[in-house]
Amino acid sequence: MSAADRWSSALADWAIPERILSQAAESPWDLPPWVFSEAAIRSLTSPPTPTHLLINAHLPTGGVLLDVGAGGGAASLPSSDKAGLIVAVDQSPTMLRQFLQLAEGRAAATTVVGHWPEVAGQVEVADVVVCANVAYNVSALGDFVEALTHKARRGVVMELTASHPQAPLGWLWKHFWQLDRPTSPTAEDALEVIRERVRKEVQVVTWTGPEPLALAVNPEAVAWTRRRLCLEPSREAEIRDLLLTHPSDTPGQMVTLGWRGDASDG
Repeated sequence: MSAADRWSSALADWAIPERILSQAAESPWDLPPWVFSEAAIRSLTSPPTPTHLLINAHLPTGGVLLDVGAGGGAASLPSSDKAGLIVAVDQSPTMLRQFLQLAEGRAAATTVVGHWPEVAGQVEVADVVVCANVAYNVSALGDFVEALTHKARRGVVMELTASHPQAPLGWLWKHFWQLDRPTSPTAEDALEVIRERVRKEVQVVTWTGPEPLALAVNPEAVAWTRRRLCLEPSREAEIRDLLLTHPSDTPGQMVTLGWRGDASDG
């Protein structure tokens, strides 16, 4: 089995069993917009991460930066002082509106609504392509990274958590549903897919990220956690108490991957 097929199979194991999903009062899949906007605002007021440093190392002054799965712009907006243009791609028009609001006064920016790589044909070649915290939502990761590579003149930068981003909720799934969650795929598996499909040397930087927003104990985060667990609104007080009493996890490990693009300079 190829690395890409192993990735797809491992992601499929994260599906919520129908016996649980059928009891959900609301969709467990949709992340609230505040998660993305808060992450973007925090990125503009915090020291640069290894992802931002690698972007800036490849991005020429006045260059074009393409942000795939941009959300609120947490990966790309910290480079607004250097970029001549930031192009944001996201499936959510709401996210892209938030991105444009934050980009105003910082950088020239434009947006494309849609799924990658289906909308790749609508996007011009960029100097640098960044894709942050999207990989675990992509089943066909091989095709996805190939399309990223073909749109980059100088480099591609991918950021993801070392383990699946829902792994921190594993103990809650066990508590409420007696459900054991998978342990893969991981960033190591993503690295194997990239090496298999683009056949380039990949730079790997592992670093410590901030506390996951999803586990912060505030009403919005508790409500999101409850929806993610397919529970009724009446369980939010219980979830809050569990989060308060559960020993705090250390900040999550992040991984930044970088490789050369394929696009022509011509």
